[in-house]
Parts: sequence; C-alpha cells; structure tokens
Amino acid sequence: MFVSKSLLRMTFVAALAPTLALAGPLADAARKAEEQAAAGDTVGAHNTIRDAFGAFAATLPFSIGKAVFVSTAPEGYGMYAVRPEASFKVGEALISYVEPVGLTWRPADGGLLESHFTVDLELLDPKGTVLAEQKAFGSFDFKGSVRNQEVFAKLTLNLSGPPVGDYVLRYRFRDAASGAVAISEQPFKIVP
Repeated sequence: MFVSKSLLRMTFVAALAPTLALAGPLADAARKAEEQAAAGDTVGAHNTIRDAFGAFAATLPFSIGKAVFVSTAPEGYGMYAVRPEASFKVGEALISYVEPVGLTWRPADGGLLESHFTVDLELLDPKGTVLAEQKAFGSFDFKGSVRNQEVFAKLTLNLSGPPVGDYVLRYRFRDAASGAVAISEQPFKIVP
C-alpha cells in the first residue's frame, strides 16, 4: 500500500496538535517544575508553579470563585466547614466564606505587592427588591512578596429582627486597583 508523504506529514502534525495546544506559560512552568522536582529542588519547583499561577491569575477577570455559608469562622484559606443548610434562626449570625479570583496586584513600597478590595452588602427579597444595603461593609488589604491567590473574605452579618422568610444576601466586591466588580449571591431563610 502506498501512502503519500504529504498524508504522512498531515497525520504527524495532527498527532502533535494536542501537545501544541498545551504550550504556554503554565505548561512551560509545569515542565520546568517537574524537572526541578526530579532534580531534588522541591522548593524551586513549588516557587516556579506558584509564580506562574500568580502571573496567569493576573490575566483572569475579577470574579468570585466560591461563596458559602459556614458553620464557624474560617481559620484560613480553604479551612472552613460549610453550613449544611442556609436556614438561620432570628438573631443568628450569617457567616460567609468568599474567595475572589483575578485580583489585581500592584507594586507597593519596599518591593512588595499589594491588593485591596471592598465589599458592599445588599439584602434582597426573593424577587430582587433591595430591603437593606450598606456600602463598604468590608475592606480587605493584602501585602506580600508574591501574588498570593489564596485570598478569602470572612463576612459576618448580624440581622436584627427580620421577619421569617426567604432572602438573598448579595455581596458586591470591588477590586480597588482595577475598579472591576464581582458579585456573590447567597439565598437563605430566616426560620422561627
């Protein structure tokens, strides 16, 4: 059977296409980190991946990656217990764990990087009517030597005397450096 050289070339190029699609800064960093780890440079491998992920995250639009009600105050990034139900008794605090994604980091004094965001609060009924709001409900500043992606906000809302019923808690996050806005909405109930 005769197969032309051009057909063989197209088959070879088609076989490489999935590999070529993986090329880019993250794939390059992963390859380098694997080489570093194989050579016994564990810390270097970790730093390579962390720095590449920080640079990649800087290209993402500002958004909310996770927003959940938690049973108790989180102890750190990813260190929380999700509340099994979004039902709260009158007077019970609503504690939210929220992870913003795509924060803007800018140079700060001393060669550091900084990021800052504020959070506005709106309490809505199920139809979307704003029942209460508070601007600058929260304000969060971060400084460090890397573009840390393990950033979260703990937001605690104490409602005094809302009637039993269904509500939506809307937090409006504003990235101070870029002006970008991201919204999280958490439906919940007040029960007797």
